[in-house]
Amino acid sequence: MKVQKGRVCGVECTSCLGNILKVFLGNKEGEWREPRLKAETPSGSEAGCKLKSSGGPTDLLGENIYLVLFTIALRICNCFLVQTSFVPDEYWQSLEVAHHMVFNYGYLTWEWTERLRGYTYPLIFASIYKILHLLGKDSVQLLIWIPRLSQALLSAIADLRLYSLMKQLENQQVARWVFFCQLCSWFTWYCCTRTLTNTMETVLTIIALFYYPLEGSKSMNSVKYSSLVALAVIIRPTAVIPWIPLLFRHFWQEQKKLDLILHKFLPVGFVTLSLSLIIDRIFFGQWTLVQYNFLKFNVLQNLGSFYGSHPWHWYFSQGFPAVLGTHLPFFIHGCFLTPKRYRIFLVTVLWTLLVYSMLSHKEFRFIYPVLPFCMVFCGYSLNSLKTWKKAALSFLFLSNTLLALYTGLVHQRGTLDVMTNIQELCYNNPNISKASVFMMMPCHSTPYYSHVHYPLPMRFLQCPPDLTGKSDYLVEADIFYLNPLKWLYREFHNDSTLPTHLIIFNVLEKEISPFLISHNYERTAVFFHTHFPEHWTGNHIYVYERKLKGKLNQR
Repeated sequence: MKVQKGRVCGVECTSCLGNILKVFLGNKEGEWREPRLKAETPSGSEAGCKLKSSGGPTDLLGENIYLVLFTIALRICNCFLVQTSFVPDEYWQSLEVAHHMVFNYGYLTWEWTERLRGYTYPLIFASIYKILHLLGKDSVQLLIWIPRLSQALLSAIADLRLYSLMKQLENQQVARWVFFCQLCSWFTWYCCTRTLTNTMETVLTIIALFYYPLEGSKSMNSVKYSSLVALAVIIRPTAVIPWIPLLFRHFWQEQKKLDLILHKFLPVGFVTLSLSLIIDRIFFGQWTLVQYNFLKFNVLQNLGSFYGSHPWHWYFSQGFPAVLGTHLPFFIHGCFLTPKRYRIFLVTVLWTLLVYSMLSHKEFRFIYPVLPFCMVFCGYSLNSLKTWKKAALSFLFLSNTLLALYTGLVHQRGTLDVMTNIQELCYNNPNISKASVFMMMPCHSTPYYSHVHYPLPMRFLQCPPDLTGKSDYLVEADIFYLNPLKWLYREFHNDSTLPTHLIIFNVLEKEISPFLISHNYERTAVFFHTHFPEHWTGNHIYVYERKLKGKLNQR
């Protein structure tokens, strides 16, 4: 393949990722040219940058096979380069539930006893676990990584769908910059391979957008996009929030409104809701509309504030700028450049931020689904740059790479590393029948049985919210941290009930050192966790093992 030095279709490639994409995309959009082939492009024209798909064996998912393989390979690398924890839901609302479904032991949080969550999303991972179990390959490492690799593959497909959409709406040149922004976004890198409902919500939103009826789209399909939106809502009910302006726009512009409702939206909604009801009926043992329970708890009753609250402007002043990172100035610049048909994307972003701003409990991941919309504006900004394009690309690529690597490999990794220590305890300990673990950390700090895959007696500090309306309600974790030493002596007044292993953050060590000494606990392992400790979350995690008098507990 002959590539003109430094240029593809008249666009300078000024970054490492840009050069890689240039090679995979080839000289002509949508096709790969072997060296013996000659591109038949009129001299001096832009014909080489127009959409062309040969439909031959080099196509996969409607795109050049080399681009597809590159994107999949990148997301697989992405998966293995994210070795840190983000939020408890990544494990406790997906993998832990799936492990309980297949292997009949594990821990189901209060959301499942109160039926606020549905089994549709965990069922995906439970199916993977069941297949591994039937094949006799259900090792703990495969149970951890196969679900994440599956999520990485879905995210790669979503990336490609965003690229394909922009080619249809604009041209390959604009699509390439949008694709570049999507791939080098630090927050997308940080989240897109995690087993979070927010990740699946984002994946389904991007793919649904590919079929959404936008001016210039060649793949619009009301049934396909509404089915994907319905599935996203079944998995996470708040997924409907960014789609409200998009659905309203479609309904307003549709000439056959009654036909759209009766023959497309209603059948799709009926089928997906029925599927959700049946799945939850099987696993809950009774008919349950979890989507209503979820919205009632988090929106109508606003009980999510139990897990923290923020001022109304938090998404605008902190959340959104942090998620966009160094893309923010390009997003603002792109908002003034994009054609009018993309105003619906900007409305969707602003609408989503406003709705989530009305809820007390706020998290970065809640607005993750609108991040791909923002990449469209960032791509337009990059496409318009002339003199400063090389500097802008270098800035974006380097700043996002450094942030992605730090958050993926360094920040908050201790809670995953310590699970490796517990795995060794389970599989390399002749006295495993006598072993037990107590995690004296803020509740749900670590994964649980999905990362151990052994019925080891384990315990953690509980923190279910108050569902009774008591004004002086305190969870077990709150009571513990009021006076940790007093709590421990009261809880373990009998030595026979003492756990063999304690896991704590380093900030707790001094507070409970009399208890550790009096009961013969010795520190056996230290794991780095974060450079930014907060209150009872420390820099390091300590593992303490109880030694028997006169001899050691052999591990």
